[in-house]
Amino acid sequence: MISQLSIFAENSKGAMLRVSKIISDAGIDIYNVVTNDSAEFGIVRMLVTDPERAEELLKSEGYMCKLDKVIGVEIPDDVGSLTKLLDIIQNSNINIDYLYVSYSRDSKTPLAVMKVVGYAEVEQFLHSKGYKTVV
Repeated sequence: MISQLSIFAENSKGAMLRVSKIISDAGIDIYNVVTNDSAEFGIVRMLVTDPERAEELLKSEGYMCKLDKVIGVEIPDDVGSLTKLLDIIQNSNINIDYLYVSYSRDSKTPLAVMKVVGYAEVEQFLHSKGYKTVV
C-alpha cells in the first residue's frame, strides 16, 4: 500500500503554488498530483517521497490534510489495460472508492492508484490475477 496525502485547499489563484512550495522547500519530491475541485475548496491528492513530513508541514501551515492508504497496480502501457483491470475487479467483490492513473518511476509503466476497502484482500486478489502492486 502507498501513503497518499490528501489536502483540502481553497479553490483560488495560487493555491497549488502555495501547497507545492511548502512541500518542495522541505526537499520533498512530488511525483503525482490529482485535483478535484468544487466551487470553494478542492481535494488535492498527492504521492510524495515523504508523506508523513509533508502532512506535518502542511498542517503547521493551517491546511487540513490526512494520509490515506491506496493501492498502486502496475498496468501495461497498452490500449485497454485499464479496462481489463476494471473488468477483473467488476467480477469480484471489490468496490473502488476512487481511482486515477499515474506513472511508476520504478517500473516505467502506468500505475492505477485505487482507494478500496480491504486492502490486504484486494492486493491478494490482484496478485492472483497476475498484477503487481506497488508499496
